[in-house]
Amino acid sequence: MALIALAADKGSPGVTTAAVALAAIWPRRVLLAETDPAGGDLVYRSAAAHGGQLDPNLGLLSIAATARRGLAPDQLWDHAQALAGGLDVLVGLGGAEQAAGLSGTWPLLGRAFAQLQDSPHAPADVIADCGRISGDSPVLDLLPHAALVLLLARTTPESLARVRDRASHLARRLHGERRGAAQLGTPLIGVVLVAESGGAGKLVHQLDEMLHATQSGARVVGTLAEDASGAEQLAGRRRGRLDKSLLVRSARKVSADIQQRYGTLWATAPGPSPAPGGPVIPGAQGAQSQGTPAPGTAPFTQGTPAPGTAPFTQGTPAPVPPQTTGQPHTTGQPHPTGAQPAPAPGGTRSAPGPGSAPGAPR
Repeated sequence: MALIALAADKGSPGVTTAAVALAAIWPRRVLLAETDPAGGDLVYRSAAAHGGQLDPNLGLLSIAATARRGLAPDQLWDHAQALAGGLDVLVGLGGAEQAAGLSGTWPLLGRAFAQLQDSPHAPADVIADCGRISGDSPVLDLLPHAALVLLLARTTPESLARVRDRASHLARRLHGERRGAAQLGTPLIGVVLVAESGGAGKLVHQLDEMLHATQSGARVVGTLAEDASGAEQLAGRRRGRLDKSLLVRSARKVSADIQQRYGTLWATAPGPSPAPGGPVIPGAQGAQSQGTPAPGTAPFTQGTPAPGTAPFTQGTPAPVPPQTTGQPHTTGQPHPTGAQPAPAPGGTRSAPGPGSAPGAPR
């Protein structure tokens, strides 16, 4: 699938939370990229896999210093860091002032993100947190390389109207003025509503009709639960069974719907299959197991699960095109740019170091 870009028009619908939640349960290997020109947040509130802080100078800022000489997709791994829990991330800029250093680099970034799925050594999809986008946002130069642009919006009348207009403007920018032809062009444009559980069915239908009337080709992909408790757990500020939260359960549904709706439209390169038990959730405490959990630890949990509860599993996703099994990486270690040795059958992911704090998106 290559590059999936998440963005918002106005306000704070939770783009970073959505990006981390989707990356955490994504069915293939994934790199989370903070590409908000206004600056990223993960470096301030997330712990690295080694238990210390993320390096704010390793990420988009370090890429800006080298990309002028070109940027090969595998070079992205040289600038990536692993969050506690194993999710690989490209740390964003420290603020809008640093965005000037990436002037002219956004198209190179978009191209490298899109081509990472074809890497012979470490193929992966990229989920990019683009923050708020407007008519003059430099990150717009990254979007033509995306396979799918997801616009997040809340369910207030003004938010629905704004996301309709933004989708229409974005379609004209990315696809030209060919009315009705946008649905055949790439990137495809989708909308994810952030809503209270069970209360968005009618709004989804109404927004779909609004989007259809604009002939932008945009459609509602699904709804993400407005779950403050789950967001706190995902940020590592609250204990609990994150896999049971409304946020993660709704993110699974959105991910499965994306695979089912768009998967057959994109040519996908062979990539690694998810490990038994599924991808990891950032912030999970205890061992993250691919086979037998470490003695005395509970896989995929936060805190101590109640007696009789099952460890975190991904469930059954919607059917997607078959993938050629690749090589998963070892949790807590950065991806090398070269080939990786295959893990031994039943191998385990190493647990975060003692005292490590869970990842903390906003």
